[in-house]
Amino acid sequence: MVWAGVGKGAKALKRFLDELGESAREQIERVTMDMAGGYLSAVHKHLPQAEIIFDRFHVQRLAGDALDEVRRAQVRELEGEEAKQVKGLRFVLLETWGNLDRPGRARLSEVQRTNRSLYRAYLLKESLATALDYRQPKRARAALQDWLAWASRSRLAPFVKLARTIRGHKEGILAYIKGRHTNAVVEGINNRLRMVARRAFGFHGPDALIAMLFLCCGDIQLDPPLPTPT
Repeated sequence: MVWAGVGKGAKALKRFLDELGESAREQIERVTMDMAGGYLSAVHKHLPQAEIIFDRFHVQRLAGDALDEVRRAQVRELEGEEAKQVKGLRFVLLETWGNLDRPGRARLSEVQRTNRSLYRAYLLKESLATALDYRQPKRARAALQDWLAWASRSRLAPFVKLARTIRGHKEGILAYIKGRHTNAVVEGINNRLRMVARRAFGFHGPDALIAMLFLCCGDIQLDPPLPTPT
């Protein structure tokens, strides 16, 4: 952890970049981030030289959200036992094929046989991850372009919408292929920060919380005086 402040979004990021100073900002070569518009505008404005890399796991999560939206729409349309069965498929559909156990694969095979639109949504989610697995930029670009064409004509509204989003951020998504940079380390730190923040309930302001965050996650070395042995 290197900085903390009150608030969120572009204004909070701008305060950090202002405190960082022009010389340090000019040394930043890459920024990994999600596709939040506020952060993106701040990076474009204050770090014009930096390459923007959209976190692949955020992109895949958007595909998972689109798949779940298709599933929930079907639950609303169906009745009785059919609705119950589709409702219970959430975790099977969000998992990758390689991580499914035998019962999970059997349920997915049943989806393939009986629910073509939901299975198509599953394949779209999986094929996007496959496109991002390629290590050759040309192959990844071609695979992503094919995915965009498929999603756009899929007749699944959440994936048609997602295709528009990905098309508008395509270069930043493909930038991941070159260096494989992600937000994984940052997300791990964020989880630790959230655990510390739970202890801050009852504090009257943010200063005590920020001090605790730096103490626990700021790599601060403390050397308290030790009592002299008697």
